[in-house]
Amino acid sequence: MLVLAPTAPEAETRYALVRGAPLLKLPEDLYIPPDALEVFLDAFEGPLDLLLYLIRKQNLDILDIPIAQITTQYMEYVELMKEIKLELAAEYLVMAAMLCEIKSRMLLPRPETAEDEHADPRAELVRRLMEYERFKQAAQDLDGLPREGRDTFPVYAELSPEHIRRTPPTVDLAEVLSALRDVLRRADLFSSHRVERESLSLRERMSRVLVVLQHGGFVAFEALFDVTEGRAGVVVSFLAVLELVKSSVLELVQAEAYAPIHVRLRGGEA
Repeated sequence: MLVLAPTAPEAETRYALVRGAPLLKLPEDLYIPPDALEVFLDAFEGPLDLLLYLIRKQNLDILDIPIAQITTQYMEYVELMKEIKLELAAEYLVMAAMLCEIKSRMLLPRPETAEDEHADPRAELVRRLMEYERFKQAAQDLDGLPREGRDTFPVYAELSPEHIRRTPPTVDLAEVLSALRDVLRRADLFSSHRVERESLSLRERMSRVLVVLQHGGFVAFEALFDVTEGRAGVVVSFLAVLELVKSSVLELVQAEAYAPIHVRLRGGEA
């Protein structure tokens, strides 16, 4: 870090403090080029941009440009640009010559013999300025739109190794409900009028389903139900199957439409 030190009447002049140590002698190889520091107050993209800037700065009517006033101010900017950056002066001088030509054509008397002579010499320049202003405004509107990398940034998130990707079953839900309806119809045949309270555990029924499937392979969907338990037992067994499918433990497979549904452990693991 470079810290400038105040001048003091000492035996040796301290020019600066470098990392806490006084600098008593300037480096002999220190060289600062004359154009090391450049200050641009107004940046113009071309002669039309400069001309439009002068017109809008003074609130002039672009359809009625005072050529003499604008030409004088334009030449002052051109002379300033010659001193700052010489390579930019060429294209600006072309516009200056065009302004001088328009100014001279407006000062010279125009004969009334031909209709073309009555045309305003500024018409072509006005057309170019208005077209340039439209394109410049469109560019500013496009630049104001949100841009990825400037206003918005993409976000990426990696899944943890423990994440389980749940794939939807290949069997349609209507087929599963149709198979359940057939099981419920057969369960109604074993219904009785005896009323008693029995406890049905969903977790215990899930364990029972896993015991039936622990040997691997396919098991018919109807084989997971005990119709002698009645409608309540069949419903609990169906809920147990749905929970195991939701947890990606079981897999429902159907060869074709309206074919029997079979159940197996996902991946064939016990």
